[in-house]
Amino acid sequence: MARIAVIGGTGYAGSHIVAEGVQRGHDVVSVARKSAAERVHGATYVEATLLDVPSLVAELEGADVIVVAVSPRGDMTEAYVPSVLELADALTGSPTRLGVVGGAGGSLVARGGPRLFDAGFPEEYKAEAQTAIDILEALRRSPESLDWFLVHPAESFGVWNPGERTGTYRDGGDVLVRDADGVSFISGADLGVAFIDEIENPKHRRERFTVGY
Repeated sequence: MARIAVIGGTGYAGSHIVAEGVQRGHDVVSVARKSAAERVHGATYVEATLLDVPSLVAELEGADVIVVAVSPRGDMTEAYVPSVLELADALTGSPTRLGVVGGAGGSLVARGGPRLFDAGFPEEYKAEAQTAIDILEALRRSPESLDWFLVHPAESFGVWNPGERTGTYRDGGDVLVRDADGVSFISGADLGVAFIDEIENPKHRRERFTVGY
């Protein structure tokens, strides 16, 4: 059993990671700035913020994995990148692994090809996608003593297209996962499956990977 802390654990991606972790018997802490209206039975809920990393790290001492599932919106738009990197610095040299929910924009459209971000990506989502790309590039430059992984969900991932839990997905490595019809999708629940799979059986130490059907 692992002790897993999910920052942004009441959001769309985070709540699914929390639910999957609890379902598999892990000790899961959901971290958010406000009390959760709906709670996953068996999870612990903590009110804390990524905007105060020292206090957050103290609160989560002893966690085996800390997952950042915060959306870089609102007052987190400018603070997201420096806050995540401050957390990464705090975890460097520690036994705690860092996981990050990235966006689809950083995925490659084909092996050796451009990123989705550079291939007709919607302009209105570019600023948010850029933050995840900035985090990935910074993590790649981080010291070897920081154990991290970043997951790119499929292109059609979000609360507007929730889907169902199948318990299956494909790992595309660096490349965006699409089905035979060219559709790139994964449900919120199966993103949770992918995260907990990686936590239970690490295959992507200090690297990113894509997931979809």
